[in-house]
Amino acid sequence: MPTVVDFCNFLEQLAPPRLAEDWDNTGLLVGDSQRRVQKVMTCLTITPASAEEAVAENADLIVAHHPLPFRSLKRLTTSDTPSRLLLQLIEAKIAVYSPHTSFDSAARGINQLLAEGMGLQNIRPLAPIPDDADQLGAGRLGQWPAPISLDAAAALLKKFVRVAGLHAVGQTSDSIQRVAVACGSAGTFLPAAADQQCDLLVTGETTFHTCLEAEALGVALLLPGHFASERFGVETLAAALDAEFPPAAVWASRREQDPLRWV
Repeated sequence: MPTVVDFCNFLEQLAPPRLAEDWDNTGLLVGDSQRRVQKVMTCLTITPASAEEAVAENADLIVAHHPLPFRSLKRLTTSDTPSRLLLQLIEAKIAVYSPHTSFDSAARGINQLLAEGMGLQNIRPLAPIPDDADQLGAGRLGQWPAPISLDAAAALLKKFVRVAGLHAVGQTSDSIQRVAVACGSAGTFLPAAADQQCDLLVTGETTFHTCLEAEALGVALLLPGHFASERFGVETLAAALDAEFPPAAVWASRREQDPLRWV
């Protein structure tokens, strides 16, 4: 059977650590690197539901897109949720690996897959890493062969990320051709999208004031939600791990769900 470090090595090839943002916490965060792995669960976020699933299924490793812990902890007790979840996983001898922003920006990472899923062409980084040999970077920039309406762009996005509705900034008839993509909560990419003369920025969520600034800059926004903009990525990751490590059972969490819903 493969070990935790075998999975770490594969994940670091898929999503190189150098692509991670400075503020991020990526890599092996919990566990023994030499422990053998028979069962792996991927998830977007470790929550009480997904942690219970991993324990119930006797998982040896969780590959969680969002890090746990994300911020430094001074103590591990049951008095707060991150510590309580970590204690639960440590007691069950479940390792935790997070690729987070490395996977966002990877050559076959979430932003690339999202841009491709929307049918964009000539896809390249929105914020390239200077002098990067692989020409990688954060976000993605692409375009459709011909302009389409914002309504049509929203329909393509909703179909790919499997949501019934989303928030939009802009008029439904706006002409859209050049598109910036930045999954998760990435309103900070609005200036880069404007500088690159994008008609549209697709991100999971952003602030009210970023929406107002986008309107002022003439850049449309489509916001399907943080969960929807990234969840498909952990499903793709589960398939990649399953193909690479056939002795292990790999699945994307069946219990995690978007905490937000339309009412």
